[in-house]
Amino acid sequence: MGFTIGGIREIRSGSRRRGRSSECTAVAEFTGLWGWDVAPGARTAAGTCSCGRADCPAPGAHPLDFAPVIPAGATLDEVTQAWGEFPGAAVMLPVGRAFDIIEVAEPAGRRALVRLERMGLPVGPVAATPDGRAHFFVAPGAAAELPELLYRMGWDDAALDLHGLGPGRYITAPPSDRAGLGPVHWLRSPALDSATKPPAARLLLGTLAYVAHRSRA
Repeated sequence: MGFTIGGIREIRSGSRRRGRSSECTAVAEFTGLWGWDVAPGARTAAGTCSCGRADCPAPGAHPLDFAPVIPAGATLDEVTQAWGEFPGAAVMLPVGRAFDIIEVAEPAGRRALVRLERMGLPVGPVAATPDGRAHFFVAPGAAAELPELLYRMGWDDAALDLHGLGPGRYITAPPSDRAGLGPVHWLRSPALDSATKPPAARLLLGTLAYVAHRSRA
């Protein structure tokens, strides 16, 4: 990867010195520290998407078709140059490469996170969206395996507000705004161990399913 642990300080101090945006700084951390690809995404204002399509099906919540993905391992200077081509873009992460996502309602996600941390289970990054969803980062392949995993645990996945997001999906990452509703933020920030090697879904799924089920009662 392009940075050492000390590079975190360089990224953040460099942002202050050179006037880089918070999005640009975040992208440099995502690519250089965590090994994630990043896609410049659309924004929205008054319901109008910056992609220019009047009939956009997901205003402010999709990658820009004309913007290339910034690959994992890109350096701070490479990110600054690439991101400068798309000022104001939202930070979006392609799912299914370095991680999959398990999505639940934010209140259930918050309660599950407390339980998981108390039990000492490995937990990766967790983000909260402005429309009330929590995104748990887990090892790639989880979305495809989710129905079978839930079945083996005795849960009917159709009855739970718990979903897997896999290849072909994109999520908006902090600190960007999603769909004009407000910014995405971290409930649990990335760290070197959990961001570069997110936990297997099966380690979290029992707790997530239980809390999601209880939240329906």
